Amino acid sequence: MAGTDQPISFEHDIKSLFRERDRQSMRWAFDLWSHDDVAANGEAILARLRDGTMPCDGAWPDKSVAVFQDWFEAGALP
Repeated sequence: MAGTDQPISFEHDIKSLFRERDRQSMRWAFDLWSHDDVAANGEAILARLRDGTMPCDGAWPDKSVAVFQDWFEAGALP
């Protein structure tokens, strides 16, 4: 996770940031629990996380947004 010697990974650090209700809300477009889908849409997801419009019921804490950003900018590791 961020701040450790281990790289940020989707399975260990990112997937758990998305709740079941977030996943269901976005199923029409892509699967938030799928590495490939999140990596492919990472730029748009990050923009929505930054502006507080995702998830729709309230913004993530800044720390969580930073973890997602670090993961995406580091190459979106599985």
